[in-house]
Amino acid sequence: MINKEYVQFHPERMKLLGEMEKQFDNQNEQYFKCLLTHTDNVIRTRAVCILADLAGENAVEPISQVLKKDSDALVRHEAAFSLGQLGFTSAVNALSDAIESDPSLFVRHEAAIALGVIGSEKARKILNKALNDDESKEVKSSAIIALANLDYISIMKRNNEFTKMTGG
Repeated sequence: MINKEYVQFHPERMKLLGEMEKQFDNQNEQYFKCLLTHTDNVIRTRAVCILADLAGENAVEPISQVLKKDSDALVRHEAAFSLGQLGFTSAVNALSDAIESDPSLFVRHEAAIALGVIGSEKARKILNKALNDDESKEVKSSAIIALANLDYISIMKRNNEFTKMTGG
């Protein structure tokens, strides 16, 4: 059953989303960094996505902290997705940690896919470990997809927009 809290209209959330749009137009990275710890998981999720868009590699560390510490699995999932979309190898350690220790199979799955999208050989060992050891069929399948992209990058000697799209 869906929690009615999430179905109802939230005037305060709508007001904050309007302010977020203004801050996005102003390219205010710091504003969105502050929202990463907001009490509303909808706001935190949006802040992760927007910060990734605004800050590029400067977003890796704060989003990695969300992946590591947020109490909501869907927010952590979005953090893993955003780190993959950013594509920086500086996110490999945080994503690897999530594959090894996150209690949510959805987060572990997305972290595996994100590592495939990033395409760094540094991820091969952790992806093989997930393939062999993770209890979730979905995580194992995600590791297979990510490893296939690493193989493709290695054999074809290129990591480009195509490999980013097919990495997960």
